[in-house]
Amino acid sequence: MPRETADLSSHLTVSALTAQIRRQLEREFDAVIVEGELSNFVAHTSGHWYFTLKDAQAQIRCVCWRGTNYRVRFRPQNGLHVVCQGRVTVYAPKGEYQLTVEAMSPLGVGAQQLAFEQLKAKLAAEGLFAPERKRPLPLLPRRIGIVTSPTGAAIQDILQVLRRRNDSVSVLLYPAQVEGVEAAAEIAAGIRWFSCHTDPDFPVDVLIVGRGGGSAESLWAFNTEDVARAIAESTIPVISAVGHEIDITIADFVADVRAPTPSAAAELVAARRADLLERLRACMAALTSAMRIRQLQARHTVEQLARHPAFDATQARLRDAVQQCDELALAVQSLMQDRFRTAERQLERVTERLCRYAWERRLQTCHQMTTGLANRLVAACRQRLTQEQHRLAQATARLETLSPLRVLARGYALLQHPDGRLLRSVTDIQPAQGFSVRLADGILQARVETVTKLAEGNLPS
Repeated sequence: MPRETADLSSHLTVSALTAQIRRQLEREFDAVIVEGELSNFVAHTSGHWYFTLKDAQAQIRCVCWRGTNYRVRFRPQNGLHVVCQGRVTVYAPKGEYQLTVEAMSPLGVGAQQLAFEQLKAKLAAEGLFAPERKRPLPLLPRRIGIVTSPTGAAIQDILQVLRRRNDSVSVLLYPAQVEGVEAAAEIAAGIRWFSCHTDPDFPVDVLIVGRGGGSAESLWAFNTEDVARAIAESTIPVISAVGHEIDITIADFVADVRAPTPSAAAELVAARRADLLERLRACMAALTSAMRIRQLQARHTVEQLARHPAFDATQARLRDAVQQCDELALAVQSLMQDRFRTAERQLERVTERLCRYAWERRLQTCHQMTTGLANRLVAACRQRLTQEQHRLAQATARLETLSPLRVLARGYALLQHPDGRLLRSVTDIQPAQGFSVRLADGILQARVETVTKLAEGNLPS
């Protein structure tokens, strides 16, 4: 029996059909939990994540928006087996369904532990944990910077230890949250503040960053990349004092020194006065003993050398050298006296020759020659000036002869347009237009009444 043909008059648009599918899918699969392997992972510059979740038989495209993925503790990687929680949605422009992920966790290992291991491996590869980067702590710090909560137990423990061991140490606290969403940013800001705002006259010598004990979640701010890089960039040696001795954080690996507790950090930077005095007395005694032994050894060495036979020959050579120096000094003195006597005789001969030379007569002759040359120069200049004046007068006369003003004096005139152009033809000016007439003794202003053009070769009567 033939199938009835559908009524094509009640058709749907593609957009309407897609909207119906979207409503049906999103209503049916509003909350799903899907397990699969990550592939084609892309972290877009917008902050959104796009990836594919697959198994051996199928795959589904996934998206995790920027406002959601910041809660994912680890960094997704291709090949990682994960469990995703979200809802099925439809991407209308391509007509594809996808999984909008709202939570993600790795299989076989916790998200926090995976994030910890990923960041640890990344920073270790960059050399932030290298022993050669570690800086020694100052022996006697005058000022200690602390980044921690102002209301926590850590700051109280640190201050108590400092008062007990060395109350002359100055403390500067940067208050920061040590737990919660904003904790990592505030801790990093505190570390950077100390690096940028230290007083050159009274600088911060060492920095303690930490908090008291707690759960792994409460200590997570010290496992963030921002805090780790702030510690690595610090210009001040940093002690990481987070939690208890069994708590290990990323900050402990990057810091110059790890203290098991905040109290232990205070013990490291504040030596007791009694301990310092005892250490100084021990060093002084050891130094005194070493100096005495060194002095006795040096004296014994000098006595042995003084008795060595080589010094006898040395004394003889020294005496010979002294006598030779005396002989050379006498020879030099005699030679210098001879040189002085020779120089004196030469000076006397030159002085006698100069006295016999007729300087006055030579000077008079030179003066006469100079006077004659000056007189000749003056005469030549006057003659040249007269010649040039005569040439100038001739040129002036020629210019006067060629001057257009001479032509005007004979009764001619120059006609000029108002803009200064000479009128050479009746076509250069229009009736009722003004013009100027330049005569030999002045200028007339005139206006054209009529224009009459003569035939070529005819002159006015």
